[in-house]
Amino acid sequence: MTDLSDIPVLFEGDYRGRRYAGFGVPATGESVTLHPVDAGRLRSAFLAGGREALVAAATEGAGTVTVTVGDPELRLLPPLLPDDTGAEALLTGFMGTHRSKYDDEPDPAKEFRPPNWLIKGFGSWVRMPGEPLAAAASTVALLEEPEVALVYVNDADGTPRYVGYTFANDLNDIGYHLRNPWGWTPYSKLCETSMTPWLFLGEPPRTVTGEITVERSGEAAWKGPFSCGGDALYHRVEDMVDHLFSYPVMRRPGLVIYVLTGADKASYHDGFRIADGDRITLDFASHGVVLSNVVEYAGRAGAA
Repeated sequence: MTDLSDIPVLFEGDYRGRRYAGFGVPATGESVTLHPVDAGRLRSAFLAGGREALVAAATEGAGTVTVTVGDPELRLLPPLLPDDTGAEALLTGFMGTHRSKYDDEPDPAKEFRPPNWLIKGFGSWVRMPGEPLAAAASTVALLEEPEVALVYVNDADGTPRYVGYTFANDLNDIGYHLRNPWGWTPYSKLCETSMTPWLFLGEPPRTVTGEITVERSGEAAWKGPFSCGGDALYHRVEDMVDHLFSYPVMRRPGLVIYVLTGADKASYHDGFRIADGDRITLDFASHGVVLSNVVEYAGRAGAA
């Protein structure tokens, strides 16, 4: 496992109508101490004084509570998600970034050609561990994608400020994408994305490894390893992010942006097909994080 002893991990949650913050990656059933935080307080603290100020702001509130992780009254939240409707948080991602999808090795001397990019939706669309992931009833073939998610906050001048990273499952309809790769990719990405609430306050990870398990009727139907993080990518994270934030509309002051950095090949490429009701569990073993969700086909079936 990667040595994470020097990297603080922050999380937030709603408990009995109030927002709280805590530290670490507690397991289900474990008791944690939560500190009350006001709306926008942590974002403001980070923009004013960086990660140290963020950590300090998360512990300043009076009236701590002790809660058991898994308590139905505690709903964990995506990192730094605004308290409003989610319109001030954007979920985005890159495609085709992994080395396994290229025939050659990266050459730093070559001109940077940015990978494809997409908007998944608002931050309020993000699902948490244990919550169902909705896909269209007309889905052709789903693909799970274990990814590193980078978290940014734009300051008052519109300068993107990197806060830390977490992990996500960028569920998508790869079958629909492959029917028309140049035009239907945005539709294929209109599946819900799940994310862990744990915000690692460190630089983007170079190596992340783990295992995917897809369960059907309580039994493991498919398993496979995965890797993500900077060392698994064909493109440098710095180049991808710099290009993305060169567009003024991405630098709206106060905007929280989740950036999915891309995934390797997974169950679909092994010939497996995810079905309605399957549970997808991503064990990010190198970082001690597990993300598990059941897939639900929903909505009106259309002609795909």
